[in-house]
Parts: sequence; C-alpha cells; structure tokens
Amino acid sequence: MTNDFCYFLRVRYSECDAQQVVFNAIYADYVDIAVAEYTRVVWGAYKNIVESGIDNQVVSYTINWRAPARFDEVLAITVKPSKIGNSSYSFQVDFYNSENQSMIASAEIVYVMVSTVGHEKMLIPEAMRKKLEVGAQGITVDHAGGMNNA
Repeated sequence: MTNDFCYFLRVRYSECDAQQVVFNAIYADYVDIAVAEYTRVVWGAYKNIVESGIDNQVVSYTINWRAPARFDEVLAITVKPSKIGNSSYSFQVDFYNSENQSMIASAEIVYVMVSTVGHEKMLIPEAMRKKLEVGAQGITVDHAGGMNNA
C-alpha cells in the first residue's frame, strides 16, 4: 500500500453474494463512499460545494479485480487523483486487504464538473483545482471500527 489517502471499511454480511464474496456491484458503492470521504478532506462538506453552485457527475467507472473480498474483512481503500483536466478529473481507487496488504481490486472513476443550475459542464474552479492537486496524502478515515490509542 502507499501513503495515499486511505478509507477503512469493514465488509458487511449484506454486501456478499451467493459465493460468499463481496458482490461486484457493491464496489461502485465502496468507490463512491471512499471518494466522498476524500473530497470531504480536500474540499470540505459537499453541501457547501453545492450551495456555491458547483456539482459533479460520474461519466466513467471501470474496475478490475484480482482477488475476492469477504464478510468481516477490513478493506483499505486508497484514493488519489489520476488526471485533472479542464472540466473533468479522475481518481485511482485501489482496494487492499488491510491485514496482509494484498490487492483486491483497482478502479478508476471520472467526474465532470457541472453547474447546479442546468447541470452545464464547467471549468474546475482554480481554488478547487489547487486543492485537488495537493491531495490528501497520509490522511486516513476509519469506518471499520478501528481505534487509535492516544
């Protein structure tokens, strides 16, 4: 694993299929959750972005699997920008078993920046672009029940 932003998530029973592994469509939810946590760190609350007249839409999502994820396994999901264009930006989202660091899957998701009125494509505002370029290396969000001792 890298020093990229990392979101920890524990696989829930309801996310598994008849083969007792995470159902393939659930990975889209995982990507959405991890990217939402990443952008919250980088840009702040989504509500504030929308209130400023800015939104985004997914235009592409691809995923490749290497191994299954199973019930109660803790996934370490890393997120980093992979390309920042004029109005679009993409994230590389990698899934690891948090215990042994083996890669489970790799995804790319592409967004286009749009206005909240009319959903017209727009340029990424410069302040948001700069924050996206800086990123969130080394930051973790733990929704898997992890505990830190201070």
